[in-house]
Amino acid sequence: MRGKQRILGLVVALLALQLGSLIGPAYACGCGAMIPDGASRIGVQRETSVVHWDARSRTEQIVMRFSVRGTAREAAWIMPVPGRADVELGDPYLFEDLRELTAPEHRTRHYFWPRSGDWPFGGGGDTAAAPAPGAAPDATAPPVGVVGRERLGDFDVARLTATDPDALRDWLDDNGFQLPERLSGELRPYVEQKWEYVAVRLAPEERGAALYGTLDPLRIRFASERPVYPMRLSRLATTPQSLGLYVLSEHRMEPRGAIGGNAPEVTYAGEVQAQGAVGELTGSGGGKARLFLTALEQAFPEPGRIDGDHELRAARADTPYRRVVFHDRLLTIGGEVPVWLVTVVAVPAAATALPWALRRRRAVRSGA
Repeated sequence: MRGKQRILGLVVALLALQLGSLIGPAYACGCGAMIPDGASRIGVQRETSVVHWDARSRTEQIVMRFSVRGTAREAAWIMPVPGRADVELGDPYLFEDLRELTAPEHRTRHYFWPRSGDWPFGGGGDTAAAPAPGAAPDATAPPVGVVGRERLGDFDVARLTATDPDALRDWLDDNGFQLPERLSGELRPYVEQKWEYVAVRLAPEERGAALYGTLDPLRIRFASERPVYPMRLSRLATTPQSLGLYVLSEHRMEPRGAIGGNAPEVTYAGEVQAQGAVGELTGSGGGKARLFLTALEQAFPEPGRIDGDHELRAARADTPYRRVVFHDRLLTIGGEVPVWLVTVVAVPAAATALPWALRRRRAVRSGA
């Protein structure tokens, strides 16, 4: 009896450990550091961002949208940016427009001999689709400066400067933004480069509501000497991270390196019309300006290996690319009769009938 109780206790403990690993918090996301309040849990299921780089004005815009799950009623993250930032709510239709623009092309491939699932091996239908191949800190500046603080929907946004990462952490703690002790060390490189910060507290306007599902996008605009997507703080994440990144610029763009993740994968590259939400973001709603869209996917199985920010650069050529999804279908006649079946029946019949027809023809000639 005691042995059964020990086994039952071990099973319960293993199940509890497994469940805990499934809902464990992700303390960071691709844009910065996300911190749940107290003992609450929050995880970023998906982060999708849009980068618009205007090389002429040296201006960058980042629009971010998160899909989260968990029990947290409040959470916070901080994003370093190389210049003074303006923050506002983004257009949620932007992501729908970009998803349509970058959708893969669907093609049909026919095959001759039946496969598993085709008659006589089983039912009809498609087979599974398969894709085709700085400067030193200013000693006279205050440790923390508040550029502005706004309420944007469910977001409490503070725009900050800092010359001391520990003072920045203290300010965030005093103003309702919880920041882990270990994060201040990761902020030091940004402080040394005199970057600024966008701190966001996610607090739903509906009292008692938990943060769950797809959040409203945020649009951040700042000056920068080069296009960059901050990623360094994601090294603090406790779970694997994934990033979907759309880049709008004059040319096809690419990251300079993998920064500790898997090799970035291009899922789309091509010129697009600057219309709708895309035109509103880029300021070229007439659709006449040249606009190149690059879509990237990247996985970070071990976030602790992230060693920098994504620096983006123009590719050597504006080579277009679109993913192709092939749908394999059995070759048929009239959409019903398999060609292989007709061939299997017709060829032997023809092989039998042809000698008979030849003999018949000779017999007719002889009789004549």
